[in-house]
Amino acid sequence: MVEINDALPGADLIREGLNDLANGVESVPALLVLVGAPRLRELGIDVVDPFPDDDFPEHRLYDRLAADDADGAHSSYNALIRRLVSFERTAECVSD
Repeated sequence: MVEINDALPGADLIREGLNDLANGVESVPALLVLVGAPRLRELGIDVVDPFPDDDFPEHRLYDRLAADDADGAHSSYNALIRRLVSFERTAECVSD
């Protein structure tokens, strides 16, 4: 498994999500990591999926955000996706 560099944007969120997944916790960070799992795995990050029967973590993430704040779910979802993509792009550049 690749060590996650604390200097990468969103590293704290990715690390929290990985820990939650390892413990079987379906949290917002865990669902975000599942959304990015294919690309994170390409970067060498071991993503455990304790919920393999669900093919749509994007929907579960949005539903979770909407349950907490229906009016702000869309903007929260987009902000989280931006953080994920920023982490992935930066990690990709660092690994080259």
